[in-house]
Amino acid sequence: MIGILNKSIVLALPCVPQGPGRKRDVKMKKKSSCWSAAEATTVRCFRIEDYDAVIALWRCAEGVGLNESDTRRAIAAYLRRNPRFSFVAEQDGRIIGAVLCGHDGRRGYLHHLAVAERHRKRGIGRQLVAVCLAKLRQAGIQKCNLFIFASNAAGMKFWARTGWKLRTELRVMQIRLDNSHRSRGDCPC
Repeated sequence: MIGILNKSIVLALPCVPQGPGRKRDVKMKKKSSCWSAAEATTVRCFRIEDYDAVIALWRCAEGVGLNESDTRRAIAAYLRRNPRFSFVAEQDGRIIGAVLCGHDGRRGYLHHLAVAERHRKRGIGRQLVAVCLAKLRQAGIQKCNLFIFASNAAGMKFWARTGWKLRTELRVMQIRLDNSHRSRGDCPC
């Protein structure tokens, strides 16, 4: 369940008490197998001010490949091009999850989904993905793609478990557009 609280998207986790008069969009904290109000997990839009914490998270996350497209300047451009499509998950003011999301007008794309290791297996990754997919649907996008390293077995398992299908008939091809990375095999055009 996703609700809005103070202009943030709040995760209402499965153990939230749902009695009469209880709000469904409350922040919850884990206490034994349920959640109570102090250790809240909030999902909100990724802002460039989050960059340092997010890049630190990505650097620690297995399966996330970083390169020149992940500089502060490049991420700021991505966020401007895809406003309010990328998200972070916060707990006690610390970023514990993040995902980049955008589209080209036809297809949506998810990049760099990561949740801090000690916060995994709590549905945070699934909630980040759900919020992204909801935004893409709102924009009229009918399909979403992601890139995953072939060696990322844990990532493959996560995506398959959440309904994503491997497209074995496709391959990714790429060319660098800046001269500083040109090698002999790159197209000279």
